[in-house]
Amino acid sequence: MKKRYILIFSLFSLTASAQKNDALKKQVNIKADALQNQVVAWRRDFHEHPELGNHEVRTAEIIAKHLQGLDMEVKTGIATTGVVGVLKGGKPGPVVALRADMDGLPVIERTPVPFASKVKTTYNGQEVGAMHACGHDSHMAILMGVAQILSSMKSELHGTVKFIFQPAEEGVEHGQTGGAEEMVKQGVLENPKVDVIFGLHINSQTEVGKITYRPGGTMAGVDDMKIIVKGKSAHGAYPWSSVDPIVVSAQIINNLQTIVSRNVNITENPAVVTVGAIKGGNRSNIIPESVEMLGTLRSFTAADEKLLIERVKEIATKTAEAQGATAEVTIPYSTHYPVTFNDPDLTQKMLTSLQRTAGVKNVVLRPPVTGAEDFSFYQEKVPGLFFFLGGMPVGQDPQKAPSHHTPDFYIDESGFALGVKALCNLTLDYMNSK
Repeated sequence: MKKRYILIFSLFSLTASAQKNDALKKQVNIKADALQNQVVAWRRDFHEHPELGNHEVRTAEIIAKHLQGLDMEVKTGIATTGVVGVLKGGKPGPVVALRADMDGLPVIERTPVPFASKVKTTYNGQEVGAMHACGHDSHMAILMGVAQILSSMKSELHGTVKFIFQPAEEGVEHGQTGGAEEMVKQGVLENPKVDVIFGLHINSQTEVGKITYRPGGTMAGVDDMKIIVKGKSAHGAYPWSSVDPIVVSAQIINNLQTIVSRNVNITENPAVVTVGAIKGGNRSNIIPESVEMLGTLRSFTAADEKLLIERVKEIATKTAEAQGATAEVTIPYSTHYPVTFNDPDLTQKMLTSLQRTAGVKNVVLRPPVTGAEDFSFYQEKVPGLFFFLGGMPVGQDPQKAPSHHTPDFYIDESGFALGVKALCNLTLDYMNSK
C-alpha cells in the first residue's frame, strides 16, 4: 500500500510539474509577441552602429546595462569585450548557457533600409566599412529578449541560465586573439559550470517561420592555409632563365582540386579546398622570385581534416619540387575552428521542443553547411545544439535572396519572436527534463 501511495504521489508531482511548465511556456508566447517591437528596435540600433571583432565597446555597454537592469550578476570585459549575465533560478537544477555573437563585418552596406550602417573604420590597417552582414545584430536582440522573459520567471526556473554575448565570432585582426576560443579559455563555461549550451543563427535564405537543424556535424571545421612558392626571378623576355613561381602556383592550384574529387570519400562527408588569394609580381615583364597564396580547408571529421592537410602539403611541395621550386605550407595560418557538432542525443531530446514552438512542419532537417562557426569551441567542452532561424521573406526565392557576408544582406524581422520563443522553450524544457 505504501508503494502505491508513493507511485501516486510521484505521478501527481510529475503532472503538476508538467502543468507548471506548460503555463510558463504560455507566458513565453505572450511575452515574446509583446516584445517583438522592442527586439526589432534593439536590432536596428545594433545594425546602424556595427563594431568589428574585439571593438564591440558600444554594443557591450548596451547589453551589460540591459542585463544589469534585469537584476542578474553581470561580468564584462571577457575576451576583450564579451558580456556574461548569470540568472539564478528559484529552484535547483542544471546550468543552461545561451549564446549570441556581437561583431559585424568589414563590408560596406548597400541595403535601402533607413537604419543602414554608414560606419567607416579600419581593419588590418585598411579603411573599410562596417556592417552587420551576417545577422549578429539579430542574435543579440533576440537573446536580450530571452533574458528579459526568463528573468521575469526567475522564481520558477529550475536551474541557472548563463547569457553569453561573445565578441569576434568573425575573427580578429592579425596578431589578436578572441572569439569563443578565448571566451572558453577565460572560463566562461565555469563558475557556475555549464551543463548544456544552445545557440541560433538567423538565415537569410530560409523562410521566416521555419527552423532548420542537423544532428552531428552541422557546420564545417575550418583551417586556413598559406603557401609560399619560391623560384628564381628573371626578365619576362627570358623565362628560360627563371624558375617561374607563377606557373608553379598555377599548377599547385589545379592539382589541389584533385583532393576533393579523388581523395575524399564524398559519399560520407563533403569537403572544400579553396585558394582565395594569390599575390606575386608587380610588373608585366618581370618574373618574380616568389608567390603567396591564401586559402581555406573545410571538413566535417577529424580524419578528413587530417587528410586535407596532409594532401595539401604533399601536393604543394612535390609540385614545386618537380619544377625546381620550393613551397612552404602553413596550416592553419591564422584560423582554426572545430566542426560545429550538435550532440545527437541532445538534439533528439530537444527536437520536440523546437517542433512544439514552430510547428512540426516548420522544423526541417538540413544538409551540412560548409560555412564555419566558432560556437564549436563551446561544443568541444559541453553538449550543445546550434540551429538556424528563418529570416527570408515568405515566398521569396532562396536563390535570389542576398546571402550572408554581402553588401545586400537582408533579414525579415518578423521572425524574431520565434527565435525568442525557441531559446526560452529549449531552456525551460531542458531544465524540467532533468
